[in-house]
Amino acid sequence: MRNHDLVIIGAGLAGMRAALEGVKAGIDVAIISKIHPLRSHSCAAQGGINAAINPKDSRESHAFDTVKGADYIGDEDAIQLMCQEAPEAILEMDRMGTPFSRLEGGLIAQRPFGGASFDRTCYAADRTGQVLLHTLWEQLVKAGVHVYEECSVFRLVTHTDGHVAGAVVYDIKTGEVFPVAGKAVLMATGGYGRVFFSNTNATTCTGDGMALALRAGAPLADMEFVQFHPTGLLTTGVLVTEGARGEGGYLINANGDRFMSKYAPKKLELASRDVVSRAEQTEIMEGRGKNGAVFLDLRHLGAEKILERLPQIRQLSIDLEGVDPIHHPIPIRPTAHYSMGGIRTDKFGASPLPGLFSAGEAACVSVHGANRLGGNSLLDTIVFGKITGQHASQYVKTQSQRDFPVSELVEVKGRIGTLKRGKGMRAPELLERMSRALNLHCGVFRNPEGMQEMVNQLPGLRQEYERVSVQDQSEVFNIDLIRAWELGNLLDLAECIARGALARQESRGAHSRTDFPNRDDQNWRRHTISHWNANQGVVTLSYEDVRTLGLPEYEPMVRSY
Repeated sequence: MRNHDLVIIGAGLAGMRAALEGVKAGIDVAIISKIHPLRSHSCAAQGGINAAINPKDSRESHAFDTVKGADYIGDEDAIQLMCQEAPEAILEMDRMGTPFSRLEGGLIAQRPFGGASFDRTCYAADRTGQVLLHTLWEQLVKAGVHVYEECSVFRLVTHTDGHVAGAVVYDIKTGEVFPVAGKAVLMATGGYGRVFFSNTNATTCTGDGMALALRAGAPLADMEFVQFHPTGLLTTGVLVTEGARGEGGYLINANGDRFMSKYAPKKLELASRDVVSRAEQTEIMEGRGKNGAVFLDLRHLGAEKILERLPQIRQLSIDLEGVDPIHHPIPIRPTAHYSMGGIRTDKFGASPLPGLFSAGEAACVSVHGANRLGGNSLLDTIVFGKITGQHASQYVKTQSQRDFPVSELVEVKGRIGTLKRGKGMRAPELLERMSRALNLHCGVFRNPEGMQEMVNQLPGLRQEYERVSVQDQSEVFNIDLIRAWELGNLLDLAECIARGALARQESRGAHSRTDFPNRDDQNWRRHTISHWNANQGVVTLSYEDVRTLGLPEYEPMVRSY
């Protein structure tokens, strides 16, 4: 039996930052990751990380922008904590060696981002997530943190007393299934973008941690709030950073007209992401798009600025769209990007399931509410990775190791055997149908008929999943098996999204209903909580009040940009 004090699942920024706190606390901490840590999806974050480090800016202004951006459903205590800790988080990463872009005098450079009242987004060209990830990885290697690399967690295990006991792990390299026991588990597995057909996420972003926690008895929160990024490449959905608009890029329609003045007359292209995505989708639906896209125009920035500030964006545009943004506008469209929802936690990362903590996109603290501001996701991972790591490390010092139920191991092995029976439906076929349906019925604009249709399809999709089989019978790097297992996770999360969206009878942030176009603070300023009903095999919903501080500046108002 492999035993550790704290088991962290996920090796992106939140998981790595939490692990460093475990090292500082002197506990035995280990990370489980289904890919090499440096391939974690945190590396795909391009534009920057927010913090009020300029003396002319303030933590209070950052917090106000975040409360407003969240459309007044973010938990205000967590938002204040994140914004208060942001400057020190940046300076700490700077001291570790993160190569931030600099001003001529040597200060960390900051660029404007959507929904912000000040230019507070620190960046490293258009590779910010990548440099943060490499910086933390250096620290983990230096500290000698044990990493179960290329190992996928197939089950979160609880003891008979209801406390988390560890995880059942599948070694992708060898096919071995083995238990890893822990006094506590910290989920940092990121988002679930692959549940949508068009998305900006890597193929590994299948929401494993959320689904594992849900099945183990932990509640998920606000799963209906899915951010559609305004600038995904037309053909692939690959992300074009908001930093491109922060550097002065324009959004134009097929007629060559800038259109954001109709939708956000003050902030224009730098309104919040939900506002910009709806504007783009409206232009497309009303016939002013081309082939389902509008365009991001960078030509007026000039070659020098594009090559200095946005080199990766230029290369992606050339490689994936055949367009050089120095000379031509980039075809883009709104694309599923980020989950505001996740494992419900308090502001210290603790979930209602004893012994389970969560941080980063896998968690719902909730600092992003109904719409995340650009630049706050990387901040979320660093700040709450640290805070959650600290609290989980202190928690395990008060706990003894629970017995690991061997029956869970046997059940997982049995399920693998069933999937490898060799006859039945292929997982990719079912995933494509499910993800296309979710894109159609739970996209940028949602209507009751479409959401009900999605909910109605779920029982049939689950029945078909029981007939899914894996053709590859090998033990070594059986990716066919991994994809089939992940599909089960995505089905659970699709149900949370669809049921939560259908139930919420208002429009707020990224959730925009055609039949309820306005925000309803009296009835719906509350969190949707998703539970797994094991007896019925369905997701059920309850609701929870938003954590407010009673500050007059946080009182809900008309949200305009």
